[in-house]
Amino acid sequence: MAAYFRNCSYSTIYPMLLVFIVLIQCCQSFNPKLLNASMYDQSYGSGWSLAGATWYGAANGAGSDGGACGFRDTVDKYPYSSMISAGGPSIYQNGQGCGVCYEVKCTENEACSGNPVTVTITDECPGCTSESAHFDLSGTAFGAIAKSGLADQLRNAGVIKLQYRMVECNYPGVTVQVRVDQGANPYYMAVAIEYAEGTGISKVELQSQSSNGWINMYESSGVIWAVNTGVVLQPPFSIRLTEKLSGNTLILTDIIPVGWQAGQTYRSRVNFVGN
Repeated sequence: MAAYFRNCSYSTIYPMLLVFIVLIQCCQSFNPKLLNASMYDQSYGSGWSLAGATWYGAANGAGSDGGACGFRDTVDKYPYSSMISAGGPSIYQNGQGCGVCYEVKCTENEACSGNPVTVTITDECPGCTSESAHFDLSGTAFGAIAKSGLADQLRNAGVIKLQYRMVECNYPGVTVQVRVDQGANPYYMAVAIEYAEGTGISKVELQSQSSNGWINMYESSGVIWAVNTGVVLQPPFSIRLTEKLSGNTLILTDIIPVGWQAGQTYRSRVNFVGN
């Protein structure tokens, strides 16, 4: 290699070094989370894609009690109504896919209805890696993509192929609710954001009675967002949500009142889409 450079002119070596430096800088600035976000954005409104599908839990159940996203016992109640799914890595996206809605349908099995149904991602399926995308549906959701009377036949088919596309979550008559996490205290606030419409939440901010402006919360796990300020936070607390794709914001004014308690749920009066 040294002999090669000795035989090259400066005008030849300089462009090669410049290209090498640019490549090094690009590699150093590569951020896989940004790549995931880009892939996430492109999947919305891009038509139907192919995925594998299985089901878990009871045949007519909600899969699990809340799952990895942190929804707890809301998954079998309206508006989720057990129409939920765990997502493989490309759908779950390290928790960033929690609360996102997809239309799914199957056509390649004689028991498939071909009609789309909407499911919300509430859980993770870490072992679902055989396909580039995989939905581990609740028993209820899996049965919903079957023809009438053939739900059990479809459930017995094993892994099936389905088509999916991301859609806006729309929960008519339902407003966003906030559940204060059990670990919350006057210095540390953690909340689960439930029933948020739209295409997912990218940012959550907190405003307390004693703070000047909004404080960024970090995504702790799934739909749980937290902040540790190191000082006592004075209620009431307002929360500002930012929708992932549109950038629209929604303010839940004084959603957490004076005298709040860990484990309690507080309902707002607003939502992104239908309210």
